[in-house]
Amino acid sequence: MAKGFTLAPSILSADFLHLEDAIQAAEKGGADWIHIDVMDGHFVPNITMGPVIVKAVRRATRLPLDVHLMIETPQRYLEDFAVAGADSLTVHVEATTDLEQVTQAIRDLGLRAGVAINPGTPIGRVKKALERIDLLLVMTVNPGFSEQTFMPGPLQEVEQLRELKLQRRTKALIQVDGGIDARTAPLAAQAGAEIFVAASAIFKHKEGIAAGIEAIRGSLATLETQGAPLADPADT
Repeated sequence: MAKGFTLAPSILSADFLHLEDAIQAAEKGGADWIHIDVMDGHFVPNITMGPVIVKAVRRATRLPLDVHLMIETPQRYLEDFAVAGADSLTVHVEATTDLEQVTQAIRDLGLRAGVAINPGTPIGRVKKALERIDLLLVMTVNPGFSEQTFMPGPLQEVEQLRELKLQRRTKALIQVDGGIDARTAPLAAQAGAEIFVAASAIFKHKEGIAAGIEAIRGSLATLETQGAPLADPADT
């Protein structure tokens, strides 16, 4: 992966009939983390996977498992996902009434604590938690389904987070998820993103999983991050 960037393929678009093969292909192809999208059919209009799948994925790879909880009252299930093998748990600010308590509970389990925000949610909603979390996920689509079109608007939140990091008001890594591919990853990187979640661009790449990873890696490797002008969202 390009220096300073982390690539986290999301198994949401993987072939579940051959999930172990897909995960191992991603690992061999240069993935840094494996991203697992958990949806409950309430917070988002889709149902996906739970701790049983996380436990199975843990057996298939040594890579860190980055679990994204798109569920209501996530505190009910934190320990279950920790026991299953998660390395990080990310909860939505829109899905909990006590963000500080939930993120502290995640850290108490020995895991990286993350917070996600949907398009349209202002950074102000998470500012109080920024000093205590390890990553902040900015959704660049409305969560729920893969293969959606990248939304440039949330890059404004990414830029704000980058400024907060420069001001040393947070050490949280900046993650983006939604419509990320070889074209959109550099736009997010220019805005300040450091971790890139990609689903169909990797697991449904026409030339295979490794080629999907290489395409995104290549697009980031050629990006001049030092002093590069911010991408104009209108160009997307």
